[in-house]
Amino acid sequence: MVNYVDRETALCISLAARPSNHGVRFHNWLYAELGLNYLYKAVAPTDITAAVAGIRGLGIRGAGVSMPYKQDVIPLIDALDPSAERINAVNTIVNTDGELVGYNTDYVAVASLLKSHGVDPALTVAVRGSGGMANAVVAALADHGHAGTIVARNADTGPALAELYGWEHSTEVPAGAQLLVNVTPLGMHGDAAEEQAFSDAEIAAASLVFDVVAYPVHTPLIRAAERLGVPTINGGEVIALQAAEQFALYTGVRPTPEQVAAAEDFANTD
Repeated sequence: MVNYVDRETALCISLAARPSNHGVRFHNWLYAELGLNYLYKAVAPTDITAAVAGIRGLGIRGAGVSMPYKQDVIPLIDALDPSAERINAVNTIVNTDGELVGYNTDYVAVASLLKSHGVDPALTVAVRGSGGMANAVVAALADHGHAGTIVARNADTGPALAELYGWEHSTEVPAGAQLLVNVTPLGMHGDAAEEQAFSDAEIAAASLVFDVVAYPVHTPLIRAAERLGVPTINGGEVIALQAAEQFALYTGVRPTPEQVAAAEDFANTD
């Protein structure tokens, strides 16, 4: 088990306006568990152009990219993987001998979960939210075969996201939506922690509830769906899968589901 840093240590970083410890704890736990000579460090860049140049110039192996940089980095790198090209957003940069390629593991994670949970593509969808993560989620849903409605009050981003994928836009949840997806901060730690993204009546009429909020995993929406007996997909599943995909891209090693679960448990402990 590697527990030291030397001149051969490969460095990976995250670029975020407000870095968290989740990625640091998740990746470093897996590096130690698998005996890999890697180190992961969170960074809050003051200049994103210089930060990406530093990835290339310093030989940093990879970088996670959070808002507001997911589109800013695109002109600064060399190529886009189809996962990032599909939604014009990058959340992962991989440096291979100075060539920087952008990926979007959020899209990959959501697409994987739709398949692993056996979600019926015929289910009509209501997605609440139209921000950056919503783009990845709706793209994965559309590519899985779904059609539906973007439920958003933002008069610019809501209609634009709906038009991009040929969906409808509304400020209200359409009656009879079978798959309810929350891509807003409702239910997240903070001011919106007690807010439920969909009503009990809307949940009871659905076949599946999907909440991308990961902090906490058991949001008011997830708890309500469990109380009403409606199957769920939660944000903890998303963040663990997208981080595991990043890990594999950086190291070439794919951890087992058990190792991913253990790393996620460690990342969520204080």
